[in-house]
Amino acid sequence: MRKPSPRAPKPNHKSSSKLRIIGGEWRSRQLPILDIEGLRPTTDRVRETVFNWLNFDIPGASCLDLFSGSGALGFEALSRGAKDCTFVELNRNVAQQIKQNLATLQSNNGTVVNNDALSFLQSTPHAFDVIFLDPPFRKGFLEQVIPMISSDWIKPNGYLYIERESESSLDCLPEHWQLIKEKRAGQLTYALYQVVQKFPI
Repeated sequence: MRKPSPRAPKPNHKSSSKLRIIGGEWRSRQLPILDIEGLRPTTDRVRETVFNWLNFDIPGASCLDLFSGSGALGFEALSRGAKDCTFVELNRNVAQQIKQNLATLQSNNGTVVNNDALSFLQSTPHAFDVIFLDPPFRKGFLEQVIPMISSDWIKPNGYLYIERESESSLDCLPEHWQLIKEKRAGQLTYALYQVVQKFPI
């Protein structure tokens, strides 16, 4: 009589999978990321499209990866020549993993802030060239943070990349954020906006 197969162990949040950088200086490098519920790195295909959109604007740019998670967008930006990137991540273990991955890459251009996005945006502002917004889905975060990203956080003619669930709407977008590109991949819609500089009348 065959013995029953042992049950598979429950997932451990300390176990890790891999994130692959797809372009730039660190192309094809693989970095460990924690297996934590809700952590969904931007896919290779989407990242490739996004950074093709931003191809000439990333080198030398100052970037903010506001809901960092795995740090996929920030690492990709640094690999492609961004001057610096600030990673904002609430989960302490995930933030620590980003720090470890920056050390592995021997990068001094990344700053990791272990804080939630709303609290970060209430701190002293710093104007970025590119802001990545990829918050957890169906939590209402975009509606909260977008009004907080004033001209103090994004430079004139700067870019904002937004990932969201396809069924949601973005009625909270400022009028001077101009849609540049948008695509849909199943339940995901991702788009690039540019801040149109306002001139006095």
